[in-house]
Amino acid sequence: MRLLNLSRSVIYEQIRAGRLRTVKQGRSRRIPDSAIREYVALLEREAGGVNDQAA
Repeated sequence: MRLLNLSRSVIYEQIRAGRLRTVKQGRSRRIPDSAIREYVALLEREAGGVNDQAA
């Protein structure tokens, strides 16, 4: 939530929509660094203002 500056409900909504990947650790869900980078890249592609150089 802090890294993306999004509310908890928006984070959960993005997870349910399949836009933000999580991993399960015990009974909790974690968002790996790689998933955050993928999510930001997705937002950049949707904005259309950034070249997709790193795939």
